[in-house]
Amino acid sequence: MTIQRMMTAALLAAALGTPAFAADPNTVEMKNFDFTPMAMTVNAGTTVTWRNMDEEPHTVVSADGLFRSAALDTKETFTFTFAKPGVYKYTCSIHPKMVGTITVK
Repeated sequence: MTIQRMMTAALLAAALGTPAFAADPNTVEMKNFDFTPMAMTVNAGTTVTWRNMDEEPHTVVSADGLFRSAALDTKETFTFTFAKPGVYKYTCSIHPKMVGTITVK
């Protein structure tokens, strides 16, 4: 795709309120008081990024205590690299109905 076509696609997407390019497949968005996607499968060694897209702060806290973010304001991120296979459940400690799972192969 040429730069001109990429710029045109980005401008059109901005006008329509949609993303111009696919989001990073290893990113979880906190939006509308949900983790999206709620479940993700990655390979060992993958870094996952959580991005807060709400106007309220959120956290990312693993059930087993392996990782814990500070409160993230709008558009702030938290990353964690999953070194070992397993199933990792997490929640937002501010809004406990927000839950998610990362499965590492």
